[in-house]
Amino acid sequence: MSHEPADRTTARIELWSLREDVLVEDGSGHDELVAVTRWAEIKLDGADYTVRESLRRMALGPISLANVVANGSGGRSGSDSVNGLDRADDRPAWANLLRVLDLLSGSVVRSLGLSDGDSPLLSAVPIAPHASFVPAHVDVDRPVRLSRFAAIRTMDGELLLESPLAAYHVVLHRHLASGVVMALSGPTTVDEIAGVVGTTPDLVADVLGYLVATGIALVGEWVDAPEPGRRGVARFAEDDDPTLTSWSYHDLLFHSRSRLGRYGGETGVVFPHADTHPSPDLVKPVRSGKRFQLYRPRIADLIAADPPLTETLENTRRSPELTDRRLTSEQVGELLFRAARIRSVSSGSTGSEVRYDISDRPYLSVHGLYELELYVSVHNCAGLPRGSYHYDPEYHALTLVNDSEFELDELLEGARVAAGSTVAPPILITMTARVARFSWMYGGIGYSLTLAHVGALQQTLCLVANAMGLAACAPAVDPGELLDSALQLGWPAEVGVGEFLVG
Repeated sequence: MSHEPADRTTARIELWSLREDVLVEDGSGHDELVAVTRWAEIKLDGADYTVRESLRRMALGPISLANVVANGSGGRSGSDSVNGLDRADDRPAWANLLRVLDLLSGSVVRSLGLSDGDSPLLSAVPIAPHASFVPAHVDVDRPVRLSRFAAIRTMDGELLLESPLAAYHVVLHRHLASGVVMALSGPTTVDEIAGVVGTTPDLVADVLGYLVATGIALVGEWVDAPEPGRRGVARFAEDDDPTLTSWSYHDLLFHSRSRLGRYGGETGVVFPHADTHPSPDLVKPVRSGKRFQLYRPRIADLIAADPPLTETLENTRRSPELTDRRLTSEQVGELLFRAARIRSVSSGSTGSEVRYDISDRPYLSVHGLYELELYVSVHNCAGLPRGSYHYDPEYHALTLVNDSEFELDELLEGARVAAGSTVAPPILITMTARVARFSWMYGGIGYSLTLAHVGALQQTLCLVANAMGLAACAPAVDPGELLDSALQLGWPAEVGVGEFLVG
């Protein structure tokens, strides 16, 4: 991020460029281009000199469109208005160019620059296919503020401003732009920001115009003034919007970033780490520790004895009362065998050259990756000593990972409270995720798929437990750091994602 003098008054320039992932090629006709974007291939008819030259330059970096239009009209310079685009003989070329850029709106980056020839102040990068950008006029007397959903993080050595509500990311290239953003933590005005960052109100208003256009900064109203001529309370539409007040920042951010529509990075099956890392192990390596081989029921016996699926579904209660009756190791073995064991192993691919090991298990997992690990915390079970165990789905066995009575009791107590039970559960099953297993294949959507897999496994466990005549519950438990210690997880490489109680 470059630095500039605080009293900068250089004229502002609107700059345009294409996202780095856009490729523009010749189409089938002499006046046709094809733009290959992350969203789709877009045919661009009427591609005259101005359109072709503008897109060519925009692919190289931010440019002023006025220069291209002027050159296309005979190379004249000068202007009868801002940007030199209002001369009658330039208007057809300008209108055609704007039409093309509107078709490419989800791939056109809008930047605000200064006429000093240095880097732009900021750039608004579209992250939605139909992003629409119109710089806003910000009245100097109205309150302005960042959205409560806005956040700042670093990316490639610069600051990135983003919001799950916005169809744009804003890259803050220079200190002046970041200073304006920092001043927006609470209601303020253009003049107040200008005084804080040491620049002119006109420049601040232009920066705010870009931020407001993205939806990351808000313009409000002063209400309930104590007396004429004095400010009231700043109110912003976002604060009373019933569609937003029900969302927390973290939930809305997670939702938007795990869907293609509001995520600027690679998403889907893109193998972001396949070139640098081998495919993670199909199953977690067996730990050292006391090992217990589990009971394996015969499938034919289960088919003969099980109630019909509809009966099982209809009799499944959301949170039945657990009792302190002891389970048996055979029941634990049958439950895990029917719900989570590995039935077969094979090699998979998604139509690319990248290949990886997959497995088949009773519950759903997209592409057969099965990144979930199961840990069984045993409290009251005949045939299994108290302690926390790791489940090996390949060999259907439990390995003791921690025999600490104190940590086991803390885990069980948290689960008891979450389930609303009066007794500690005989068995607590904890689900964790090996992050490398899903991040190696997926971009953007990996963790959201993991949570879907947790639900699928919980449902499978619940149905099997019901068919076996056991009580089952899937409480919302958050043991925090206790889980990492009790199960000896290597956080954040392996993280807790779900729980299940059996009694």
